[in-house]
Amino acid sequence: MKQLIQSFKTGELGLFDVPAPICEKNGALVQTTVSLVSAGTEKMLVDFAKKSMLAKAKDRPDLVKQVIDKMKKEGVRNTLEKVFTKLDTPIPLGYSIAGKVIQVGENLSGINIGDRVACGGAGYANHAEINYIPKNLMVKIPDEVDDIDASFVTVGAIALQGVRQTAPLLGEKVAVMGLGLIGQLTVQLLKANGCKVIGSDIDPDKMKLAKKLGCDEVCTASELISKSNEFTGGHGVDAVIITASTSSNQPIIDAADISRMRGRVVLVGMVGMDVPRNTYYKKELEIKLSMAYGPGRYDPEYEEKGVDYPYDLVRFTEQRNFEAFLGLIQEGKVTPKELITHSYDFDDAMMAYDLLEGRIQEKYLGIVLNYKREIDLQDEKIVQRTDKKILNDKVNIGLIGAGNFTKSVILPNIQKVQDMELVGLCTATGVSAQGTGKKYDFKYITTDSEEIYKNSELNSIFVTTRHDSHAKNVIKAINSKKHVFVEKPLCIYEEELESIKESYTGETIIQVGFNRRFSPMIEKMKSNITGQISVNYRVNAGIIPKDVWIQDRTIGGGRIIGEVCHFIDTCSYLINSEVKSVFATSINKEDQSIPDEDNVNIILNYENGSTATISYYAYGDTSMPKEYIEVFSSGVSMQMNDFRELLIYKNGKLAKEKSSNQDKGFVGEFKAFKDAVKNGNEAISFQSIYNTTKTTFKILESLRSNSLVEV
Repeated sequence: MKQLIQSFKTGELGLFDVPAPICEKNGALVQTTVSLVSAGTEKMLVDFAKKSMLAKAKDRPDLVKQVIDKMKKEGVRNTLEKVFTKLDTPIPLGYSIAGKVIQVGENLSGINIGDRVACGGAGYANHAEINYIPKNLMVKIPDEVDDIDASFVTVGAIALQGVRQTAPLLGEKVAVMGLGLIGQLTVQLLKANGCKVIGSDIDPDKMKLAKKLGCDEVCTASELISKSNEFTGGHGVDAVIITASTSSNQPIIDAADISRMRGRVVLVGMVGMDVPRNTYYKKELEIKLSMAYGPGRYDPEYEEKGVDYPYDLVRFTEQRNFEAFLGLIQEGKVTPKELITHSYDFDDAMMAYDLLEGRIQEKYLGIVLNYKREIDLQDEKIVQRTDKKILNDKVNIGLIGAGNFTKSVILPNIQKVQDMELVGLCTATGVSAQGTGKKYDFKYITTDSEEIYKNSELNSIFVTTRHDSHAKNVIKAINSKKHVFVEKPLCIYEEELESIKESYTGETIIQVGFNRRFSPMIEKMKSNITGQISVNYRVNAGIIPKDVWIQDRTIGGGRIIGEVCHFIDTCSYLINSEVKSVFATSINKEDQSIPDEDNVNIILNYENGSTATISYYAYGDTSMPKEYIEVFSSGVSMQMNDFRELLIYKNGKLAKEKSSNQDKGFVGEFKAFKDAVKNGNEAISFQSIYNTTKTTFKILESLRSNSLVEV
């Protein structure tokens, strides 16, 4: 299928062949019939992507500071590799479509194959022939509303939410500043609400259109103060809705000047926000920001999982705003079609962006793309990129999952290892597959993991998806007689661990992404150890908020399962034994913005009599190095500071090693996996992986029971 994609790094924009997205259980696949080009938002994205690196940096000084801080910790080379990988991330454009349902997820009710639906949401309702839409981001289209009008559903909901934030009363006088797409819809919504409206813009054609669509008075931005005074008989408007887009602070100044005492100012557009306190204070003005489409926006529970808000407590969510907007179209109170200035076939979509970027010298407002190709979903699941020959004597990889960590760390380091060939790539979305597939020269890209498991050219599977799907993918790899590398953790439930153990036959290699044991500094420490030892491992981990997926017990498993496993494995490697028992204790605090278990002290007792203490802290200052290890062995003491410095005290002497860049063992672990596949000897024994993973579950058990727990 075709999708419109832009490179964030270069600004290159085009229609690309991508595999169709998979249908998740909480949504549906929708074949697009019409999509709306949002002139304001999309022009801003396109313009930003086309800027030089220096211009991008000037626009985002906050991100530049983060990069500098990361350089200090991880080294210049490592940081720049990650930054350039991030910049290479392709951008899907579009966020408002109408279409027909062609596949339904198992948890979706009330929507059937063949239904016409209007859909919204950046990253979901893309300019693409097929989109996956979660259930709370789509609504059925009434029979009386055609697909073209329905394609305005997202911008309509944005305008509607701005009006809701204003809370206009029947007969009130309201000013709309900026008569672009959202401003024009705002005018119509206010008129439907029984308000008198004055609109302002710098474009006389937009003022003329607003007047035609019912605006009571229109004027230029420079005339707004005097015209508003006339419009209200000197009292000032009851409310102002700012739908303009400008870096200037003038709209927020003018809004105060034209408002009555105790008036309301609502910001929908992106404008300067240096609020003139004196004017707002003396008039006791209320100022509000309107958040996109309404309640539910940016909430993954609502948008991704489909958890709705109670109807009686949140009357108008995103989805219910969509429904209300379509209802107003059905009643003839809003007429989106009258805002359309240009219409293109999807195959000619680039003409729409030529218009936005000024290569076509015509005025524009509403731009729609029409999709006419009939599509068979079965033919759209895989895209062959190249015909390169795959040799049997290499580690031929099928990669499942291509998130930020995979693109910034795993793939660049795999490329540094000889005899590892990237063959098949499976991701949840076509846009991710296209960008990553092109950069790393995968032979084919897909969104269907079965295309990975059944491919006879592959002998190895790399699983780098979210944690909740690790176990099932590992078991499928085992059953497919393929070697498997799975990024940590191996699984997130103890019963999954036992299922993997039951499936494991030893015929194929299983390796978990416990990279630190392959770091040169850790290997150097290991070579200086004799007999039983004590290890102190301190981790300044930093905060991950509760709403990030890794903190979701059902998806990420939490940080002990998802990250502390790293440090357990490193201790077990240094000690050369298995964990026998564990005791853990955590901070007990009133602040519940992060889980208590994110600040934890863990004592591990080993079968050979050694001990390890892992102190893992989310609280603290992030400028402090992340990882610090002390090892005390017979006649030797060692300190390792964040994989940049190693101190070895032995025989009364001190030996030092320093590195300008961190080496956490990523290249080493992939070399070890390659060797394991070729010679059949595990780089990390399955029993060690099993023991480490089981220990994470026992840490949680110890925290719950406040007792020592046998592993």
